[in-house]
Amino acid sequence: MNTAALLGVPRISLRFERLARTRAPARLTVDARPVGSCATSASTGVTAITARRAAEEAAVENVQWFVGIDWGPRAHDVCIVDATGRVWERRQVEHTATALAAFVDALIARAEGRPERVAVAIEVPRGAVVELMIERGLAVWSINPKQLDRFRDRFTAAGAKDDRRDAWVLADSVRTDRQAFRRVRLDQPLIIALREWSRMDEDLRVEYGQLTNRLRDLVHRIAPEQLTLCPAADEPWFWALWRTAATPAAQARLSARRLTQLLATHRIRRLTAAEVREILQRPQVYTAPGVVEAVAGHCQLVLRRLELVWTQRRECERQMARLLDTLEAQAPAADDQREHRDAAIVRGLASPPRCSLRLRSRWRTERTTRRAPGLASPR
Repeated sequence: MNTAALLGVPRISLRFERLARTRAPARLTVDARPVGSCATSASTGVTAITARRAAEEAAVENVQWFVGIDWGPRAHDVCIVDATGRVWERRQVEHTATALAAFVDALIARAEGRPERVAVAIEVPRGAVVELMIERGLAVWSINPKQLDRFRDRFTAAGAKDDRRDAWVLADSVRTDRQAFRRVRLDQPLIIALREWSRMDEDLRVEYGQLTNRLRDLVHRIAPEQLTLCPAADEPWFWALWRTAATPAAQARLSARRLTQLLATHRIRRLTAAEVREILQRPQVYTAPGVVEAVAGHCQLVLRRLELVWTQRRECERQMARLLDTLEAQAPAADDQREHRDAAIVRGLASPPRCSLRLRSRWRTERTTRRAPGLASPR
């Protein structure tokens, strides 16, 4: 007879018995040795990072005050709660040096001169507010705005944004769900400069794409045949062609010698002067009187902006390459057990700053040509 039945234990099916025997434990112990890239023998720096995080968690356990800051351009809404969730203070702090310094002094005084007992939650992980607090010894935690929106549902079902409520949500969430936040630290000056230049390069990349798309639409309006030369309208030699002759009629009068010089200056070998001249002299589409002149003037304005963005992107590449060279020349920290340096990983990527603008422009042109069946592919 079944022993479980005699003891009054409900019978469990064989399927669930097998599942209970084979499933992995819900939680690993601290002494467990993981395998793969997380093993202690792997030189990935995981051991040092884990020890640092454990030390941070131990320090956070002593936090007594939790501060939520809803960042604003002129003033910041602040909410301060204790370890039980009780709200002790709500206020606004102006975004001035005097007001911010006085606010940080008040927080340290509330913690009896021990800044490690204060945890600050904020959405913006950078800026004067964050840097000042970290410099004074306060622990600053950031969170993604979308994650904060989920926490906001705990306090209200309304979808309207309220700065005072958001400060309260930040303070209470960092008290109860600190694992959803990210600890903010001050990076070294080289990293800050590299981050700033990479952001500028990203902004310029977006603007560059917008301007090339606009130029392509303008060219397509009055001279669609010329897009067989440069389907994406994103190559400097094509811009120089339109700067030399602003209208299709003027471009048709360009001599073969002038076109040869233009192609040689920009090192274009996939096209010959005869091929370019043959396309420029093809019959143009009909447009209403005045359209060609108006579009040609618009093209000249776009070309000036495009050439400026192109020059600025090349400057960003040079600056990022210089910063990466400086980072590679620095000696690694004593507790850095990683096998590969960050600079080497960035250089190994196929994206900027190592991939030149000329190669990326050529790749984009070929990609656009493949997507447009009616256009001739570049040679």
